[in-house]
Amino acid sequence: MITIHHLENSRSQRVLWLLEEIGVAYEVKRYERDTKTNLGPPELYAIHPLGKSPVVSDGDAVIAETGAIFEYLLETQDSEHKLHAARGSAAARDLTYWLHYAEGSAMTPLLLKLVFQMLPARAPGLMRPLVRRVAKGAEDGFVDPRLKEHIGYWEASLAKTGWFVGDQFTAADIMMSFPLEAAGSRAPLDNAPNIKAFLERIHARPAYAKALETGGPYAYA
Repeated sequence: MITIHHLENSRSQRVLWLLEEIGVAYEVKRYERDTKTNLGPPELYAIHPLGKSPVVSDGDAVIAETGAIFEYLLETQDSEHKLHAARGSAAARDLTYWLHYAEGSAMTPLLLKLVFQMLPARAPGLMRPLVRRVAKGAEDGFVDPRLKEHIGYWEASLAKTGWFVGDQFTAADIMMSFPLEAAGSRAPLDNAPNIKAFLERIHARPAYAKALETGGPYAYA
């Protein structure tokens, strides 16, 4: 039985969704964040040295990192190729790209946006105005332009078929859901009709709703 080590408000939500789409039985082991540090508890560090989520265990195998987990689950559980194409095909190569892009290039400006937005509130009172100006300068001069580039890239990619790989829903769409949802929570999407339509489509999927029911609400952090 596949076990998902699920930390509240974490990216393991996509793993739940993937398995719901494939139709595979799994169990969820839940972990709560430390209220002071917001980190995972010692029990999660016992599963993986970094104490991060998602982590999946399957027998003796322990797999971390969302992209690696997706590749493992698609290879071992999606024998009917519901969510991925046969290895060696152009679609398979495109899928691999989006699986790694989502947590690599796409999340970098989103993470920086979050950090710079949080900095002023965490600075000492007298330093707060200076930190706010520095953070705003970094956002305006570097982070926001990069984020705009990525949003434009997603919008153009979805304009072709409405999906990231080929003309139907795949694991790439599950993987890319997080950066798109995170971007929507931190930047306006008024000029991105394809992204907005994509989010509406995935939110309407029964497996998406089931994963939320199982994992619970989460913040796009």
